[in-house]
Amino acid sequence: MPATLTRGAVLFSVCMAHFLMPFMLSAVGVALPAIGREFSASALQLGLVETSYVLSAAIFLLIMGRVGDIHGRRRVFQAGLLLFTTLGGIISQVNSIELLIVLRFVQGMGGSMVMATSMAMVVAAYPPAERGRALGITVASVYAGISCGPFFGGMLVAAWGWRALFYLVIPLGLLTWLTVRIKLKEDWAEARGESFDWRGALTYAFSILLLITAVSNLNRGSWAWALLLVANLGFALFFYLQAHTQQPLLNVNLLRTNRVFAFSNLAALFNYASTFGLTFFLSLYLQYVKGMGPQQAGTILIVQPVMQTLFSPLCGRLSDRFPAALVATSGMSLCAVGLLVAANLDAHSSLLTIIILLIFLGVGYALFSSPNVSMIMGSVAPRYLGIASGLNGTMRTLGMLTSMMVITLIFSIQMHGQPVTPATQPAFLASMHQALLIFCAFCVVGVGCSLGRVRPLK
Repeated sequence: MPATLTRGAVLFSVCMAHFLMPFMLSAVGVALPAIGREFSASALQLGLVETSYVLSAAIFLLIMGRVGDIHGRRRVFQAGLLLFTTLGGIISQVNSIELLIVLRFVQGMGGSMVMATSMAMVVAAYPPAERGRALGITVASVYAGISCGPFFGGMLVAAWGWRALFYLVIPLGLLTWLTVRIKLKEDWAEARGESFDWRGALTYAFSILLLITAVSNLNRGSWAWALLLVANLGFALFFYLQAHTQQPLLNVNLLRTNRVFAFSNLAALFNYASTFGLTFFLSLYLQYVKGMGPQQAGTILIVQPVMQTLFSPLCGRLSDRFPAALVATSGMSLCAVGLLVAANLDAHSSLLTIIILLIFLGVGYALFSSPNVSMIMGSVAPRYLGIASGLNGTMRTLGMLTSMMVITLIFSIQMHGQPVTPATQPAFLASMHQALLIFCAFCVVGVGCSLGRVRPLK
């Protein structure tokens, strides 16, 4: 099979998967009220519909990256697609909220199998001179899914109900699975024959479970803080085990000796931590402070991911022509400036200001994302590509958790558990300003990490 045909099939399959999974994650958020009405679900149960998927992805991303390195990334990618698609069909027929939550966790496992191996497949298929452009296109497909999820998901739910979202998974998932099945033959398993570190995997999974449980409940009592401490001790034990295991789940030498790999992943962590919280606060700001409806607010917020979708391929090409570290650093710097401006929004800020701010931030995040992924994947040997892909996905999830922790703590201090109302609007604005300044600081630290791979830190 010609190399160009293989590359095209890889890129098509990965882009389809990268569109479908973020699309479903954001679209299901729109469908939660309809799901709640049908099953008379509590707010906690509805939250678990999303949290169970994120929890599963966080647990299995790094693990599935290693499984792909050992047993073949195409094979794991294909199995993940089949699992994700099959679960979509089953979820469309559920008759209880409890079963829906459990099945979403299993579906998250399928999603992690896909996301942990997809970037590695693209890197393996494309030569270095074309890698940035290809990764830029795949990153753009993620943002396209995020952008389209609330809008088209809302249309599907309004017209045919929430189950229509999961019906949609079946044809799109099967089309992607068939493309992989028919067109791709290479497995890309450079670590084939090595053993799998079950001890490290279980320690890591348990620590992630405790971390997400703790961060989601920090405002509910000291027991959550105790869980957070135990989770951090679990991660310390995990890294200790990895340093003393012959064939570990995560080769810590990659973090110790590979400056580019270590600082690129840290930069990704801080970038994702700032992104998630920004969208959360602006959604509440537009609806509670500016008085918009959910659809109007969603239409405005879509500006940022649309800009990221449009500019990511271009930024990927820039990283092929210019030093990727400098391109990524410039993007993170723009994000820091944008978040500083966002931290000064008030009740009188104009709609035009908000739209220009979202355009500015969208370009900044696009400049950062594609070149940074390219640097992460290009900094390791082929046998570690699955680990690199899985760790990059894990940084995304941990960044979201960091944002959640900041938001929870600030709300508990400023809002004291009160809802956002006209009476509590000043407290909400103070919470938003403080959080966005912290997210701006995350970006500044991210800029330092990004520069750290250009030359050693003094």
